[in-house]
Amino acid sequence: MEFDLPKTAAVFLVVIALGVGGLAASPMMAADTVLMMVAPSMIVFGLLMLALGVKHGEYRAAGR
Repeated sequence: MEFDLPKTAAVFLVVIALGVGGLAASPMMAADTVLMMVAPSMIVFGLLMLALGVKHGEYRAAGR
């Protein structure tokens, strides 16, 4: 499967939504804590890892 921007964005949002939804539904912490602290940190970390993964893919595709 080849990833383009819409597919990558959709998968990114699904993964974040599953993580936030699971944490919000569990009795571990309050829902407002999940939405105000955990969700933004998951999004920032996910974007950093996505950028790192794309750069690594470009490096591997260049054959160096």
